[in-house]
Amino acid sequence: MKTEQETETNTPPPTNEETAAVEESRRVRPKWLVPLVAGLCALALVVAGGIGWKIWSDRRLAEAKAACATASDAARGAMNDWNTLVNGDAADLLEVKADQVKDAKTLDALKTALDVEAPEYEGCVADGKDGLETAIDELDDAAAWYEKHAGSLKKAVDAVNDSKLAKTIDTAKTLLESSNGNVQDDKTREELSKAIEAKDEAAIAKASKAVNDSIAAKQKADEEAKAKAQAEAEAKAAAAANAQTQQQQYNYQQSQPQQSWTPSYPYGGGSTGGGSGTTGGSTGGSAGSSYGGSFGYSSGYGAATPGGTCPESVCGV
Repeated sequence: MKTEQETETNTPPPTNEETAAVEESRRVRPKWLVPLVAGLCALALVVAGGIGWKIWSDRRLAEAKAACATASDAARGAMNDWNTLVNGDAADLLEVKADQVKDAKTLDALKTALDVEAPEYEGCVADGKDGLETAIDELDDAAAWYEKHAGSLKKAVDAVNDSKLAKTIDTAKTLLESSNGNVQDDKTREELSKAIEAKDEAAIAKASKAVNDSIAAKQKADEEAKAKAQAEAEAKAAAAANAQTQQQQYNYQQSQPQQSWTPSYPYGGGSTGGGSGTTGGSTGGSAGSSYGGSFGYSSGYGAATPGGTCPESVCGV
């Protein structure tokens, strides 16, 4: 029966010649060979380690650059959103006056939200990994600041817009009530009512203008009608006054007594020509004429002495 050692080792033992050859090779190996081999191995390990470190370091730097680029994009996006709001809606609302909003405190809150100092954006300007990691932290802080203040500014902008709309609606309701019966076209008031219900500020402004224009048109038409009626009334009054004046003149003329002149001759007649005549004690020649009676007016040879009344057509005076 074979032993366990014999079972596991089936190869024959080395011969004397083989053993002698191994011993001979060991004797002839130089002493410096072993340190040289060891040094070369150590050098190989150092080189391999340096290459590995360079690869690891480059990978860490690339990762830092990528992370910084991501942080930079986030900060730039948040900053752009903030600047868009500051230079857009917020800037427009700074022109709103206190009497244009229902609550003037909303304007103060808007100014407070704008009165802040924003962080500067520098980006990924560092070269090394440590510098890039510092830049990432700064960019993350900047992005958080812009996001926070953009949110608070948006709330302030919305508050002013809501207050402005509330004041617009109140004013429109007042106009709607006061314009009842005072517009030329009542459809304008219907459109204003619809715009108020919709809370559409642009539609309210348009409808309010239409109502005001209709009020002005009615006022103009009323003034023109009033002026026309007044002119007609004045014309009728003038015509009536003229007719009354004419009637008064006619009545006055009719009320005056009618006067007539009839000459009287106390001597039964008068003489002209070659005879002689005596009137009031005067004597004339052949060319004289005499009138007697109540008039007591004598004329001789063209001369007349007034002694009473005598028509111009007779006396010539």
